[in-house]
Amino acid sequence: MSFLELRDISKGYGPASARMPVLREINLSIEKGEFVAIVGYSGAGKTTLINLMAGLIRPDSGSITLNDLEVVSPGPDRGIVFQNYSLLPWLTVYENIALAVDPLFPNWSAARRRQHTEQHIHMVNLTPARDKRPAELSGGMRQRVSVARALAMDPQILLLDEPLGALDALTRANLQDEIGRICQSSGKTVVLITNDPDEAILLADRILPLSAGPGATLGPSIPVDIERPRDRRALSQDPRFQAIRTQIVDWLLGAGGRPTVTVSKRLTLPDLEPEDLTLPRTLFGLRREAKRRGAERRETVTL
Repeated sequence: MSFLELRDISKGYGPASARMPVLREINLSIEKGEFVAIVGYSGAGKTTLINLMAGLIRPDSGSITLNDLEVVSPGPDRGIVFQNYSLLPWLTVYENIALAVDPLFPNWSAARRRQHTEQHIHMVNLTPARDKRPAELSGGMRQRVSVARALAMDPQILLLDEPLGALDALTRANLQDEIGRICQSSGKTVVLITNDPDEAILLADRILPLSAGPGATLGPSIPVDIERPRDRRALSQDPRFQAIRTQIVDWLLGAGGRPTVTVSKRLTLPDLEPEDLTLPRTLFGLRREAKRRGAERRETVTL
């Protein structure tokens, strides 16, 4: 059995009589130490999928297991990094990370917990800012605190829910490199949710596209067989990068695109035609009007 296993997962929202399906028939197997990226449209259900893995919500059907244990609730074996940082504004960088470390390792000495916290602050290059509060940090620095806090919990798997989506392009690129370096050095199993195929190819070992909703499902597994370390400047010229990117985009725009419905309906046109501008004006400035009775035509509309 795989390290993380999702079997026949379906999830919807709303009352039973009018339930809106969000995810359907999700099957996913992830091996230990693997970095997997899930790429999809905004609103397709990517955050719902990561919340299911984290145990924050339960599926309507199917099962999720991590290391042979069923996921039924949140737990410290799953570290999650949200898009909106989720830091306590009245605590410093050190205190936000220590807040996760202290309850999880109560048998450690205070000195060991302090060293563990300081080590993860150093890992994300925030030692000079250890005593600053979130309001004194940039968006990229806040997200690094979130990554450090999740890793300091020593989880079995790291779940990244579009952690860079709110950042400017330059900060996002720098933090992509930081996350790639940290995840490679720690050897953690990672699931990244993103809507950026380039980000997924830069960081992941394998990519799965998620179709548009409602009732989104996963597409084919696409291996990223590009050697590490990956240089973003060299990647853009790499034929393999271009082939993987084309495969992802083609699937999302094709089989994974939004479903279309064709409706054919008979339309009855009004009896009066619009004013004919080619006719000369009459004494009172009006133009002669022509009528048609019961004229019909068929219109086909694709939604």
